[in-house]
Amino acid sequence: MPTSEDALRIAVYAFDGVTMFHLSVPQLVFDEVARQGLGNWETVLFSDRAGSIRTAEGYTLGQVRGPAAAEGADVVVIPSWFEDGRTAGPVLQRVLTRAHSHGATVAGLCLGAFAVADAGLLSRRAAVTHWQAVDMLAARHPDVDMDASVLYIDHGDVLTSAGTASAIDACLHLVRSRLGAAAANRVARNLVVAPHREGGQAQYIERPLPAHSFDDPITGALEWALRHLAEPLTVERLAAVAHMSRRTFIRAFQASTGVTPAVWVKRQRLDEARRLLESTELPIDQVAAACGFGSSVTLRQSFAAAFDTSPSEYRRRFDTRTAGRRAADPRP
Repeated sequence: MPTSEDALRIAVYAFDGVTMFHLSVPQLVFDEVARQGLGNWETVLFSDRAGSIRTAEGYTLGQVRGPAAAEGADVVVIPSWFEDGRTAGPVLQRVLTRAHSHGATVAGLCLGAFAVADAGLLSRRAAVTHWQAVDMLAARHPDVDMDASVLYIDHGDVLTSAGTASAIDACLHLVRSRLGAAAANRVARNLVVAPHREGGQAQYIERPLPAHSFDDPITGALEWALRHLAEPLTVERLAAVAHMSRRTFIRAFQASTGVTPAVWVKRQRLDEARRLLESTELPIDQVAAACGFGSSVTLRQSFAAAFDTSPSEYRRRFDTRTAGRRAADPRP
């Protein structure tokens, strides 16, 4: 059962003209945490004033709370923004700056990055928004380092994401960073979405997710690689599994996943390492071997570079096993 330590309050900004999809994404992901008994997470809708808002689809949502509802929130989410990119009003800017100064994480999903930037929270920082709006945001806030090539960017206290479905990735990332990979994967499975797409994955590619069919040689190679993570997975070997030349395979792989084979393999190995650290007592060197890192030193270096923590510290934080069972490798 979740404890008070698992409690999280999320305030989601609603405004006239917001689409139902964008408004529903953070509620869908974060409310699933509570539905699955993974944490005492609560989402509330707020706006510049209490009352109702009218969505882009013409629906009226009542009982939207006023700005005070964001006070004390652990996470404040701007799920989208007006298509004309108008400047955020003083009420919302005060809400965001005040929440941030009190330690809340502020997330601007899709065009929501505009409001976060207007509040001054992205100055001299990297940020992302929908690829079609990158130039507009860059022109308005030249002090923000826009990166149109990624799905989301998390600074710990401020997060921005690219367009549409990338908001789901960003919200799952927040679940993962607070509750661990197993919890995020469980939420993703129940929502029937991809469990993990790294923030550094390209936002505009031919197929963000490969078709789940073995008729697709790339999908077949991905599935095969996941079953053989402990083995050497060179481009040549993967291309042979897909029955393609090396050059054709690399081109098709990047079109399908948005990253190179080497980057994809490393991410899958890190994901498997997180799963084993959360759910088993395997020593670090055995986790490294099972995931194809070769040595515990290589695992620790890759883990620290990707997650800014050590495998053992990660295990202590996200151990999903029965309380009282001790991790096998207590070394830092």
